Amino acid sequence: MRGLPLNLLTLIVAIALVGVMGFFLIRPSALHDDETPLAMPINGQLDHRFHFLSAWLTAQIPTSLRFDPPLGSDHGGLVYNAQKFWDFNSKRGGHHTGDDLNGIGGMNTDLGDPVYCAADGLVVFAGEPSAGWGKLLVIAHRTKDGKTLHSMYAHLDRINVAIGALVPRGEVIGNVGTANGYYPAHLHFEIRSSDGVDIGAGYSMMPLNRLDPAATVSSLRNAGVDELSQSPLVNMLDYCPTPKK
Repeated sequence: MRGLPLNLLTLIVAIALVGVMGFFLIRPSALHDDETPLAMPINGQLDHRFHFLSAWLTAQIPTSLRFDPPLGSDHGGLVYNAQKFWDFNSKRGGHHTGDDLNGIGGMNTDLGDPVYCAADGLVVFAGEPSAGWGKLLVIAHRTKDGKTLHSMYAHLDRINVAIGALVPRGEVIGNVGTANGYYPAHLHFEIRSSDGVDIGAGYSMMPLNRLDPAATVSSLRNAGVDELSQSPLVNMLDYCPTPKK
């Protein structure tokens, strides 16, 4: 380094430090699952889990006049919540970011049970982001006051809808699964206040954009306890079908 101007030497050292810090801060993780925070994309490739919706997609999100439970009978019966939102799980090292919904038989007795769309919405993610998440759906909804919410359905055995599909409340969008044997069968269900798709982790020390699913569905139900009604989107889609997976 003899003979180098002090300013140039300082610049070289600074660049080296930034490079080292960048390597440790943004290096890609070997595995992304529901217990591991996402890393940056590998080799500069775009990662759909860091996806913000375009103005065109956002404009297609339908207004959701009513929300219903995603599992069980017409009123969400015959289901129990095995691990509620924000329960602390010391084994996983954080708070649960959703509800783990099971059929009343427990274990794998609900494997293959239908999973219903909680409200009229637009499918913005359909795929398998990691082994720990298994097959997963994210559906965007617009509330009556214009806010955007996302419902997430994870560990599915099967996905019945494709990205870009308009889905009415109550439609069967998939089936309860085990994330390819990663867990006993159950539905991990989340509600998020979000404008973009960020799969994230299933446990966190901070609530981030996660909302209490049961409380949110209850507050947006906009119907009597025993009231059954078909989504008006069903009739519209009879004339204008959207893609199926």
